[in-house]
Amino acid sequence: MADTEAHSPPLRTPLYDRHRRAGGRMVEFAGWEMPVRYQSEIAEHKAVRQAAGLFDVSHMGEVRVRGAGALDLLQRLTPNDVAKLQPGRAHYSGLLTAEGTYLDDLLIYQLADADYLVVVNAANAAADLAWIRSQPRADCEVADESERYALLALQGPLAAEILARHTAADLGAIRYYRFAEGEVAGARCLISRTGYTGEDGFELYLPPDAAPRVWDALLGSGAGDGLLPAGLSARDTLRLEAGMALYGHELDRSTTPLEAGLDWVVKLDKGDFVGREALLRQRESGVERRLIGFEVTDRGIARQGHLVHHGGRQVGEVASGTWSPTLEKAVGTAYVPAQLAEPGTGLEIAVRQRRLAARVVELPFYRRR
Repeated sequence: MADTEAHSPPLRTPLYDRHRRAGGRMVEFAGWEMPVRYQSEIAEHKAVRQAAGLFDVSHMGEVRVRGAGALDLLQRLTPNDVAKLQPGRAHYSGLLTAEGTYLDDLLIYQLADADYLVVVNAANAAADLAWIRSQPRADCEVADESERYALLALQGPLAAEILARHTAADLGAIRYYRFAEGEVAGARCLISRTGYTGEDGFELYLPPDAAPRVWDALLGSGAGDGLLPAGLSARDTLRLEAGMALYGHELDRSTTPLEAGLDWVVKLDKGDFVGREALLRQRESGVERRLIGFEVTDRGIARQGHLVHHGGRQVGEVASGTWSPTLEKAVGTAYVPAQLAEPGTGLEIAVRQRRLAARVVELPFYRRR
């Protein structure tokens, strides 16, 4: 009898039944069974740009780091300056290798003095937790709290108006990359204002057993405003239009924040951290390649992995590529030699047996007004 590799069934969020009931097309993603779309990814995308969309992102991982040594640990493991956070504030950062490349990108929320919530990507959650726990630390607890949270993201220009119907929290006081505790539809939540779509919006960290009730309440009251449930496909096209990086595409173990145009998360003057020396050398010498945005000027769509050419030679490959429902053109990102990163530079993308003409454009492709 041949040996067979054991394969664990995908995990399900507390909203699995709601997704099936709404017609969600379920796919395996990062070990989870998630809705890629409900009826139409373009309709869901446009709902977020014009009204609002509601995403289930409960697959994300949450790591609690607390104790007297929590700040020191996070300062050593991440390039942004954790010391500048305060209770009620969050920032974007990453876990880096000694070479300055990405293990993952993440958010850090300061819940209270010496108490932080680190939100990581689902695909990397177990590895991130193991990495953090493997680091020398004193007076510091590192706990996996992923099972304590479901996570909803309400995104779009009408997000605040819809959410306000279900909470007494002062949403106007929750500015960008701020958060507060409050009740939403009777459930105790951490309400944050970050987002991954390029629109205004809120994230609701709440007990898993309360997620279906809050999901139903938001969709029920927002339906007349054009609120739709939205899946992974819309989330990806929205974040790409907004020029937001995705681990496994723009970010991985071969890319640094400086190459990815994320210099602003690297605080070299804050003291030592994992990857600092490599990033300091790279900043002094200059990056050899940069992440660029491009638009396809031929008929066709570039996708991840398609090779990028310039002057008859291969110069990179597509990191992300899609049809932009907002701009109505094919767009994408790629790493190319730094001298080719100037907007207007002509490129060719190899798609099947064709070479599609493209040109470098500034990121992001879309900015909300």
